[in-house]
Amino acid sequence: MGKTQKYLAEAMGTFALVVIGSFAIVSAGEFPAQGAGLVSIALGFGLALLAGLYAFGEVSGGHFNPAVSLAMFLDRRLPMNDLIGYWVAQFLGAIGASLVVLIAYDDTTVAETTTQASDVWAAIVVEVVMTALFVAVILQSTKSERVRGTALIAIPLTLAAIHVAIIPISGSSVNPARSFGPALVGTEFTDYWIYLVFPPLGAILGWILHRVIVEGDTNLRDDFDAARRSTMRQPADAGPTETQP
Repeated sequence: MGKTQKYLAEAMGTFALVVIGSFAIVSAGEFPAQGAGLVSIALGFGLALLAGLYAFGEVSGGHFNPAVSLAMFLDRRLPMNDLIGYWVAQFLGAIGASLVVLIAYDDTTVAETTTQASDVWAAIVVEVVMTALFVAVILQSTKSERVRGTALIAIPLTLAAIHVAIIPISGSSVNPARSFGPALVGTEFTDYWIYLVFPPLGAILGWILHRVIVEGDTNLRDDFDAARRSTMRQPADAGPTETQP
């Protein structure tokens, strides 16, 4: 696959995730939602990820999330020269999704789709922990022969479960691009720093858990050194990335 195809796939997959999830929030009414509204939002994001994976995942690996791309880079499944391109595409896809909500409604409605914390410290904790769990599921389900066939279901269901658990606490981001699109278009940056900083930290933690527990690798210094060296020299034509199915 060409780089342009991969970047477009990441942009469109992120667009699908954010636009369907955002309209699920709008349809559910007041945010953060409770009860049936919370479940409908969670299902909206989970099923949106499923749709994006089926539509575009085979082209790019189906990250649709800068934190996931970071974990794949650390796991040496994504080269550095693609990591930056993936990040740009993901943020642009999320912005495009929020522009659709703006066209359909107004900037106040877009602002209602942002992720905001009901308690800052609790939001930090759950964003780190839940992103780590999400990344751990992705890293293993897309590699293991035992569970690889169920990855397309396991990953969206994990995202839906995370949303059910933490929407009332943090708005449930686990994805800096998902939070950035509504924040920029809706001009509502309250608490955005949480979603820019802590999901990537959670991704690093999830990768460490995968390396230590699943791979049995306790020599993380060499792993980080390898990642650092890969930022300094990349092949001119890196091949396709092996990530989500």
